[in-house]
Amino acid sequence: MKREKYYISDEAVVKRAKAAVKIELEKKKAMDIPVVVYDRKNQRIYQENSDGSRVEIGKRIRKGRYSERVAEKA
Repeated sequence: MKREKYYISDEAVVKRAKAAVKIELEKKKAMDIPVVVYDRKNQRIYQENSDGSRVEIGKRIRKGRYSERVAEKA
């Protein structure tokens, strides 16, 4: 039996993951539960309420990838 018969493509996995996140965000919004989101442009962490308001709760401390930071120390 071929392996492709039982596995889905990477594109399908990404599509399903994005859909799952979207559904979860909509569910939390409907239940009036705040969501924590990261803004890549501003590098800030926000708590977003169901009414659309945002409250900054943090900012990015470290820059660069973990592997790059470890390589600098070694």
